[in-house]
Amino acid sequence: MIEILFILLFLNIIHGIGTWKLYNISGNKGWQSFIPVYNILVLLKIVNRPWWWIFILILPVLNIIIIPVLWVEISRSFGKNKYTDTILSICSLGFYNYYINYFTKAKYVENRDINPKSSNGEWISSIIFAVIAATFVHTYFMQPYTIPTSSLEKSLLVGDFLFVSKFHYGARVPMTTVAAPMVHDTIPIIKTRSYINKEQLPFLAELPYMRLPGLQKIKRNEIVCFNWPVDSFKNMYYTDKYYYKPIDKKTNYVKRAVGIAGDTLEVINGYVYINGQKNQLPERAKLQFSYLVQPKKNKFNQKVMINNYDITDRFGPINSDYTYKFMGISNSSLEKLKKDTNVEWIKKDTFPKGFKDPSVFPQKSSFNWNNDFYGPIYIPKKDSSVELNKENLPIYERLIRVYENNDLFTTDDKIYINGVETKKYTFKQDYYWLMGDNRSNSQDSRSWGFVPFDHVVGKPVFKWLSIDYNAKGFNKIRWDRMFTTVHGKGKPTSYFLYFIAVVVLWNIISYFRRKKLQ
Repeated sequence: MIEILFILLFLNIIHGIGTWKLYNISGNKGWQSFIPVYNILVLLKIVNRPWWWIFILILPVLNIIIIPVLWVEISRSFGKNKYTDTILSICSLGFYNYYINYFTKAKYVENRDINPKSSNGEWISSIIFAVIAATFVHTYFMQPYTIPTSSLEKSLLVGDFLFVSKFHYGARVPMTTVAAPMVHDTIPIIKTRSYINKEQLPFLAELPYMRLPGLQKIKRNEIVCFNWPVDSFKNMYYTDKYYYKPIDKKTNYVKRAVGIAGDTLEVINGYVYINGQKNQLPERAKLQFSYLVQPKKNKFNQKVMINNYDITDRFGPINSDYTYKFMGISNSSLEKLKKDTNVEWIKKDTFPKGFKDPSVFPQKSSFNWNNDFYGPIYIPKKDSSVELNKENLPIYERLIRVYENNDLFTTDDKIYINGVETKKYTFKQDYYWLMGDNRSNSQDSRSWGFVPFDHVVGKPVFKWLSIDYNAKGFNKIRWDRMFTTVHGKGKPTSYFLYFIAVVVLWNIISYFRRKKLQ
């Protein structure tokens, strides 16, 4: 935070040195150019722009777009209106105003006409403010997102295009200081990094974590969009603060918050138990598991084919007995499979209790956990404390060291945090346990642990498009899923026809209004 204040103060001084004479020429006082915030209000008055532009200049990401516009506005307010002046203002990163300030006999254009003088100027102006408006909505209200994996199959399908609400849990102020608008970590087409971070410019401080007030807290079993905690430059399965990637530029994921801050969670035979009680999923959630299926033999002693009952994946034969492994079977599909006359037997494919799966969190040999039998594990809540010891430290080490930015080391049986021996730790934020409904085919918190609240992006609220990549023609679009809500009870209702009706009605009204004005 101190680094940020020093940088802002430095930029403020740079601005004052480069514009103080221009403030005087415009009828103001030169010292006003050095006063933080106040100098911006005075400057907006000088360039004949509304005072509320200050909010665009303050908001991260939006200010990256509007600051070059302001450089150009300053030069034009002192008679520099040529294309050359515009190019020099932008390419010099605003230092062209130093030239105007010190080496020209600048004259202030009072009450300057701010309307574009040409069709090109009008076109550019429209594009700039369209980008600003779209970036504002994308960053602080609603973000488009697509489902890349089948971990929430049946509830959300691969190819679903969502709108993720930022305001439900509170919009997170961007933490990456310099980033391209309306893209994530990569700029499309040119396939290059979309941001500059402190690894590239060591003096560039990351913006402090801040959130706007939200409408609600995350509720148990809600589907949540979040930044994958273990996405770093080193690899996709491990992270620490020495392999830095900005939080808001980590890969976006969507999972279900089966455990919220303060819960104690355990997985028994694939089912989640919260505080000792079996978790009751909402009506639209469809749990799926993997099953081993043995087909019968026909009269020629050959194994027969088994139909696919709306099953995500099928692998087989997986052994010499021609046993098939089906992944992503819901209860309804399982019932159909049981009635198939070609099926000899069906067995749920799970790890036994006590079997150690080395791929599950916390990846320590002392925890005999696997995807089907996991925990119990406490999900930390802000301001709650846990007793620390060598046995449970692997569970909370990453939270303390990486997510809450502490120095942690151990010697013998002692634990030191920030150089102080401790047996207890109090958490600074809420954490969540996120899992997929496709329990046997989901990389989730069982693989990489807790999700901190500062990694939460928002709440998926609406499916505006759904594409089946395996279909052809018009069948590629899942029409019944278009314009449906993500949460709610009963079968999702499509509002697509209502949307079409509103668009048609709006166009008819607009047509007659234009006709009347002619």
